[in-house]
Amino acid sequence: MPAQSNHDSHISFGPFRLFPKSRLLEKEGAPLHIGGRALDILILLAERPGEVIDKRELVKRIWADVNVDEGSLRFHVAALRKALGDTGKSARYVLNVPGRGYCFVAPFAQAAPPVPSTSAEIVTPRSLPAQLAKMIGREEVIEKISTGLTLHRFMTVVGPGGIGKTAVAVTVGHRRSADFGGRVFFVDFGPLRDAGHVTTTIASVLGLTVSAEDPTPAILTFLRTGPILLIFDSCEHVLDTLAPFVERIVREAPQLRVLATSRESFRSEGERIFRLFPLDCPPERESLDVAEVLAYPAAQLFVERIAQSSGPFQLSAEEAPLVANICRRLDGIALAIELAAGRVNAYGIAGTASLLDSRFSLQWRGRRTAVPRHQTLAAALDWSYDLLPPAESATLRRLSVFAGPFAPEAAAAVASGDGLSTSETLEAIDSLVTKSLISPSGSRALRYRLLDTTRAYALGKLNELGELRQFARRHAEHFRDFFEHAEADTSTPLPEWLSIYAGELDNVRAALDWAFAPDGDARLGVALTAAAVTLWVRLSLFAECRERTRTALAALGDTDGDDRIRMQLLSALGWSLMYGEGRAREARPILETTLALADRLDDKDFRLRALWGLCIDQFNNGQFGKARAFADRFAGAAANSPDKTDLMLGDRLMAVALHYLGDQNDARQRIDRVNASLHVLAEKPKIFPLDLRISTQYFRARILWLQGLADQAQALAARNIEEGRANGHALTFCSVLGQAACPIAFWAGDLDAAGRHGSELLEHTERHAIRLWGLWARAFNAAVVAKRGDVAIGLPLLREELNRAGDARFLPRFLPLLGELAACFGEADQFDRGLDVIEDVLTRCNDRQELWYLPELIRIKGELMLGSARHSEDAEPRFREAMEIAGRQGARFWELRCAISLARLKMGAGRNADALAVLKNASGSLTEGAEIADMRTARALMVQLRN
Repeated sequence: MPAQSNHDSHISFGPFRLFPKSRLLEKEGAPLHIGGRALDILILLAERPGEVIDKRELVKRIWADVNVDEGSLRFHVAALRKALGDTGKSARYVLNVPGRGYCFVAPFAQAAPPVPSTSAEIVTPRSLPAQLAKMIGREEVIEKISTGLTLHRFMTVVGPGGIGKTAVAVTVGHRRSADFGGRVFFVDFGPLRDAGHVTTTIASVLGLTVSAEDPTPAILTFLRTGPILLIFDSCEHVLDTLAPFVERIVREAPQLRVLATSRESFRSEGERIFRLFPLDCPPERESLDVAEVLAYPAAQLFVERIAQSSGPFQLSAEEAPLVANICRRLDGIALAIELAAGRVNAYGIAGTASLLDSRFSLQWRGRRTAVPRHQTLAAALDWSYDLLPPAESATLRRLSVFAGPFAPEAAAAVASGDGLSTSETLEAIDSLVTKSLISPSGSRALRYRLLDTTRAYALGKLNELGELRQFARRHAEHFRDFFEHAEADTSTPLPEWLSIYAGELDNVRAALDWAFAPDGDARLGVALTAAAVTLWVRLSLFAECRERTRTALAALGDTDGDDRIRMQLLSALGWSLMYGEGRAREARPILETTLALADRLDDKDFRLRALWGLCIDQFNNGQFGKARAFADRFAGAAANSPDKTDLMLGDRLMAVALHYLGDQNDARQRIDRVNASLHVLAEKPKIFPLDLRISTQYFRARILWLQGLADQAQALAARNIEEGRANGHALTFCSVLGQAACPIAFWAGDLDAAGRHGSELLEHTERHAIRLWGLWARAFNAAVVAKRGDVAIGLPLLREELNRAGDARFLPRFLPLLGELAACFGEADQFDRGLDVIEDVLTRCNDRQELWYLPELIRIKGELMLGSARHSEDAEPRFREAMEIAGRQGARFWELRCAISLARLKMGAGRNADALAVLKNASGSLTEGAEIADMRTARALMVQLRN
C-alpha cells in the first residue's frame, strides 16, 4: 500500500477515513482492503455527497471505454456495502435510488490538506467568495475547466447572464487553491463603471499599495513572484481596456493563470474559450415520472432550491410535469430557476408555472446577499441591455417579436429599417451572439433564437417604447409573404420542404395571435391564415387548421369582394374537418360552397380541390356509388389540365372507388396507370394532403393482395413502410400502416408482423394526435390478440374498442374489424350473436355498395351457420355464393378462403373428392403466396385428402 500523501485531504464518515488521492480507505485507523472498482465507486460517490449519480455515468466513469452492463455495477456496489457494513439499518452510506442511480448519504467531514510552507509570503485567497454548498449539474464542467487551467494559461467562461459563470469560476478557484499555495484572487468588475480603473481595481484586490499613476509595473512584479490564479468576473463592459492588459500580464508573468467570466470573449491572443451552456432540462414528453424529471440537473436545482427556501420537499407525480415545463420555459438558466423556486413557497408549483408568462416574473427577487445584478432577472438583463450600443439594443428589441428560432433573412426583413440598414442589422445580430444575448440554433441551416427570459425582457422594452405594433406587423407581413411563396414552392420534395418551412410554425402562431388581437390587424391575419394552410396540412395539424380558418372566416364576415380568399379558407376548413378529429360530417356543405365559389370564379385549381374533398367525403360516409360519380367529375375537370398530376389524381380516385366497389381488375388498371406515371411527378400535388407516390403504393398493395398476388403485395407493403417512415408526413404514414401493412400482415397470418405494425401505428397516432387512426389501431390490436387464439381477452377488448370508435366504425377501414368481431363470436361458440353482427354489416355493405369485403363477410356468415345447429344446412350455399362473388370481383384471395371453408364442410360430409377438387381449383390459380397461412392450410388439407 503506498504511503499516504501529506497533501491528500481525507473524508471522514462513521469509523472510516477515505484518502482519494492516495486511494486509501481506513477503518478506525487501520487500512481496509476493498476491490479497486469498489474503491473507485466510493471515491466518486463521496466526492459528490447528497447527489444522485446516474448509473450510466457511474459505469462510464469507472469502466471508461470498457463495455459492461449495469449488473457489474450492482455487483461492485454490493461488495462496497458489505465492506462498509452498510446494512441499511444502523449504518447507511450508499443509497440506491430506483430507476436513477446511487447516492452517498453518510454525514461526513472533509479535511483540507495542509498548505505547504514556503520562504515567500503566502497570500491567502481572502478575495475569493465562499463556495456554494452544492453545485448541481456542473461537476463535469468544473473538472474540464480545472484541467484546462493546467494546459492553458488564460481561459474565459462565456455565457448569458444568470447561467452560473461566477459560481463555476469560484468553485474552480477553491478546487485549485492548494495548487497555487492559496494565491487565488477574485476580481469582480461588475460594480466598476469606469474602465480606466481596471488596473487600480486589480491592484487593490492583490493588496498592493500603489502611489504611481499606472500600477501595472507593480502588478507585474507581484505576479512574477510565483504561481498565481487570477479570476476576473463580469468582464463584458471593460473588455476594451482589460483585453490588452491580460495579454500583457499572461505574456510577462510565466507562472500566472487567468480565469475570466464574461458574456462575450476577450478575442485576445492565447485565450481559450469555454462556453457554458444551460443546465439540461427534462424533454417535452408526456408521462414523465418523478425519477425521469429528477434525472436532469435543471429539475434537481429547482427542487434543491425549494428545499433550501421552504424546508423538506418531495416532488409528487402530479407536480413533476409542471417542474419539467418550468425548467424548459426558463431555458435551464440557473439564476432563473433559482428565482422561480423561491416563489413556490408563496404560489405553489402550479401557480409559479402560471406566472412565468407575466413580466412580473422578471422582478422576482433572489438571495439578499447576491450582487445587485443577480438579485432579479430584470436586473441581470438590465446589466446587459444597458451596455449595448443603440443599434444593438434596437435590434434586440425588434427581434423579440419572433417566437422560437428565426433565420437571418427573416431577422433582417423584420428588424431593419428606421435607421438600421440590412447590413447594420446583421452586424448587430453577430455582436449580440458574441454577447450571449442571442443564441445560434439549428445544425443544418443557420438560425437564431432568444432565450425566453431575454425575449420577454426585450418585448417589454419594445412595448415601453411604443414600437410593438410596428414590428409585430412587419413580422406578420414577412411570414404572410414567406408562406405565399411556400404554397407556390411545388418543386421541393416534402422532407426538404418541411426542413425549410416547418420550423416557422411558432412564428406563424405568434403572428396570428397578434393579428386577431384587439390591437392587431385582422385583414393581415386573414391573409396569413390562407397562406399558412399548406403548412398545417403538410404537418397533419388538421385541428389547428380548422380552428385558425374558422377564426379567419369570422373576421372576414360577409364582406363583398373577398370571394377568392373566402374560397381558399373554406377549402382548408373542409379538408381539416374531413381529415381531422371525427368531424367529417360537417365537411360536405363547406366543400359544396367551395365548389360553388370555384365555379363562379372559374378557378380550376380550387374546383379540383373541392371535387376531391367531396369524393373523399362520400368514401367516409360510405356512399361508394356517389364517390365514383365525383371521381368521374374530377376526371372530367382534370382532362384539360396542363398539370399531368391532375390526371394521375383522377385515376387514383377512380382506382380507390373501384376497389371499394369490388372491381379489383379495373381498379388494378387505374392504379397501375398512376404508378407508371409517377416518374413525371416532381412534387406533392397542391390539392392532395397525402404523398401521392406513397399513397399510390399502399392501395396497389391492397389490390394486388386481393387479386392473389401475395408476394408482390407483401414486398410492396414492406417498401411502402420504409418510404412512409422516411417521408416524415404523419398522416401519410398512418395510412401506410393502416391501409396496407397491418391488414396484409393480418390476412397473411403473420401475426407477429401485424402486432408490430399495429403497435407502431398506435404510438405514431398518439405522438401526432391523429385520433381516427388511433381508434382503428386500438381495435386492430385487439383483433390480433383474438386471432392469436386468446379469444377470452381479445373478443371483449375488440368489442370495447369498436364501441369507443363510435360513428367512426362506419368508415371503410373498420369493415374488416367488424367481420373479425363476428368471427370471434363464432370462436367463442356465440354463433347467434355473431350472426346478428354479420347481418348488420351485410345490410350496411349492400346499402352502401361497399362490396370489396363482401365475399369474406358471406364466408364468415357461412362459418357461423355451420356452427349453429339451426342454420348448418345453409352454410354450403353461403360458401358457394361467396366464391362466386369473389371470382366475379377478381379477388382470388377471398376465393381461396372460401374454398378452404367449403372443402372442410365437404370433408365433414365425407365428400373428399369434391373437397380436393375445390382446393385444387382455388389454389392452382394462384402463382404466389406459397407461405401465407391460407396457402399452407390449403396444402395441408390436400395432403390429408390425398392420403
